[in-house]
Amino acid sequence: MAYRATVIPVMIASPGDVLEERNIIRDALHEWNDLNSANLKAVLLPVGWETHSSPELGERPQSLINRNVLEDCELLVGVFWTRIGTPTGEAESGTAEEIRKHVDAGKPAMVYFSTAPVAPQSLEAEQFESLETFKDWCKSTGLIEQYDNVADFSEKFRRQVQIIVRDNKHLNGLLSQGEGTESSFGTPDSGNGVVQALLNSLGAEASRLLSEAAKDRGGTILSLRTLGGHAIQTNGINFTDSGDRRSVARWEAALDQLMERGFVKSIGFKNEVFEVTDRGFSYLDRQIT
Repeated sequence: MAYRATVIPVMIASPGDVLEERNIIRDALHEWNDLNSANLKAVLLPVGWETHSSPELGERPQSLINRNVLEDCELLVGVFWTRIGTPTGEAESGTAEEIRKHVDAGKPAMVYFSTAPVAPQSLEAEQFESLETFKDWCKSTGLIEQYDNVADFSEKFRRQVQIIVRDNKHLNGLLSQGEGTESSFGTPDSGNGVVQALLNSLGAEASRLLSEAAKDRGGTILSLRTLGGHAIQTNGINFTDSGDRRSVARWEAALDQLMERGFVKSIGFKNEVFEVTDRGFSYLDRQIT
């Protein structure tokens, strides 16, 4: 079925030493679209200078990228490992200039730094020192994220892109315009069509897990990893078959959905104990009524 959707261009900004992370970002955005676009009437469009620019003379190369590519983007994802990139004449690198201009425009930027080991002989001291200085600037401007390897990056970005679309006021405004409403995307009781679509997109496993957790005396879900496998339990029920990885993955995804929507929160430093939030209880109350 055809439907109209709000397209949100997402700028992927990075030097050339994190190519695998770039591909992960694109895959994660396509995955977000698969799960949410029909319900939220929104599409996250991956954008990069290498795919969305063309040869053009007449001004500084980075100025062309800024005007033709960056300015139309509403969300930026920046990733770094050992390099800052090539100086532009106005900033330490094209990636750094893109991030600074995007933030100055009042738009959200998600910036990640890899802590993966690197061979000392491959490290360019000037590049790394400049990167560390830029990292300090990012820390002074807001929150950054660090990751240990590409698998860690994939897990963190897939979860955190859900959070920023749900909670960021700038993105909320764009989605609300698409829905023809002025209410807040982050307020579940506001009647916002975008919020309701997000709530209604909850999967069957996530709905059952939340429902059983609400019946549990403490309103808690346990996610326990042992040598025998992974158990996800609440209200006296173990939902996973540790001998079947497909079963475990399905219920892990259900728990992730509940966290992404703010229906449960982690109350243990090891991410083993989760508690139903007021938003989670409110969602269940609306289903009953």
